[in-house]
Amino acid sequence: MVIIGIDPGSRITGYGLIQIKNNQHYFLDCGCIRTDIKAPLNFRLQQIYQALKIIIERYQPEVAAIEQVFMHQNPNSALKLGQARGAAIVALHMPIAEYSARQVKQAIVGFGGASKEQMQHMVARLLNINNIKLQADAADALGLALCHAYRQNNILLLSKKTSKKTNSWRNYQPET
Repeated sequence: MVIIGIDPGSRITGYGLIQIKNNQHYFLDCGCIRTDIKAPLNFRLQQIYQALKIIIERYQPEVAAIEQVFMHQNPNSALKLGQARGAAIVALHMPIAEYSARQVKQAIVGFGGASKEQMQHMVARLLNINNIKLQADAADALGLALCHAYRQNNILLLSKKTSKKTNSWRNYQPET
């Protein structure tokens, strides 16, 4: 399975792709889509959309994980972030999972208030990619993909445990 993580932004949108094989997580690619900050917003949104379409076509991810919008102190910034997020979502023709920044940091670092540097370090360590310098937005996107992989694995494990308990209960015959 290939998972794409997206950390949306109107100026910089991070993306990261991982592959899961035999319950192992492998790094495929990551980077940042940098838009022309002098261009009108609608052109920047098109840049995000078009760049993601190329990435998706190349790697064929099966599922996406995207960061939820959080409330900014500046409403205009929140609106632009939401629009960038919308452009990314439109590019994704696949199931999408949404996670807050706090959920991702908790899953990757073990602390919901982790710093950007802590995220970069742990993502590089978890994916064994110490040979490249991860940009913060790309590391966040890879963190989103890993968070989704961990969550799906936990759901699968939980369903197996619940299934065994349910089945054992169904097969229970009281002594008479």
